[in-house]
Amino acid sequence: MSLHTRVCDLLGIEVPIALAGMGGASLPPLAAAISQAGGLGVLGAADCGPDELREWIAEVRRLTDKPFGVNTLMPASVRRGQPHRATDPAPQDRLPEYQDFAREFMQRTSLAEPSAEELAQLRSLGRAERSGPRRFTQEFFEAQIEVVIEQQVPVYAAGLGTPAAWMDRLRAGGTRVMAVIGSVRHARKAVDAGVEVIIAQGSDGGGHNSPVGTMALIPQVVDAIGDVPVLGAGGIGDGRGIAAALMLGAEGAWIGTAFLATQEAAIPDFQKQALLEGGDEATVVTRCWTGKPARVIRGEWTKAWDENGMEPLPMPFQQRVSWPVLSAASVAKRSDVFPGVAGQGMGLIQRVRPARDVFDELVAQTQSALRRADAL
Repeated sequence: MSLHTRVCDLLGIEVPIALAGMGGASLPPLAAAISQAGGLGVLGAADCGPDELREWIAEVRRLTDKPFGVNTLMPASVRRGQPHRATDPAPQDRLPEYQDFAREFMQRTSLAEPSAEELAQLRSLGRAERSGPRRFTQEFFEAQIEVVIEQQVPVYAAGLGTPAAWMDRLRAGGTRVMAVIGSVRHARKAVDAGVEVIIAQGSDGGGHNSPVGTMALIPQVVDAIGDVPVLGAGGIGDGRGIAAALMLGAEGAWIGTAFLATQEAAIPDFQKQALLEGGDEATVVTRCWTGKPARVIRGEWTKAWDENGMEPLPMPFQQRVSWPVLSAASVAKRSDVFPGVAGQGMGLIQRVRPARDVFDELVAQTQSALRRADAL
């Protein structure tokens, strides 16, 4: 049974399965492996500076001649220090108190501050700052999109917003544009901005996500945006989930967690082990990592934050609180503190395998599920 949809023709791929652009995991080896297998490999470049992003793009092109994408955050608003209300303290004024809490947590959990050398060796969190704007600021996001345009990347996927101001330049360079959304309202805005593929990601998914569940979100988005193709996302961990998304009106799937437990994924081995040991109740939605709601695997940092009751700071200030803790935990291989990011489909993961094996199994499972549905 063919899995060819309009998304395949639009993006130049064989099978409508896209790798979610997971920061710290979807680096060139994994992205290239998925593209080479016939899907769309996507670089998770949320915290990747412009110079490094150029290097990643070049590496993917050395590894494959197939289409690939770049995913960065494009939030509608990033706080630059102004309070939400006139009576609120400015985020930068509250930052020292929050950083004190993080330092106390590190002392209580015996986490040592990593050295510059240790930070430089990390492939996910805590990489040493390079030249250019500070990460997760508006200037940082704008510098990233300029690299995407300059390099004429085949596909750009925007997270937390749409690149409306850059659409003409992206299109002029031949770049197809997708956007990850979590509500019908956001989907309509993305379509109005000219986005060509909508990724409807429900709250089941790992990382930044939606308050709406995947099963409810996909058909409502499909109905709302007319003829624009949709990729389903959020908790889709095997071919049955892909088939379900297709049944709901999507024309493919955007998959993250299933590809975390692969040899090519850039997360450390202790986090891959956490994926194998976790289950459907192992994740939690929190704002304590980035300042925006994100589904992560529950650990001591999320627990301590919940017990403290402090209101997270807005992006990008919350990262300045959490990143030192998560970086130290990553260096120390502390899965109790930093088990990683995952969606609710993590309980389907049984072992770590090559990405191509996972991809081929997803295709076979989807075809089997569709044949079973057709027989019914």
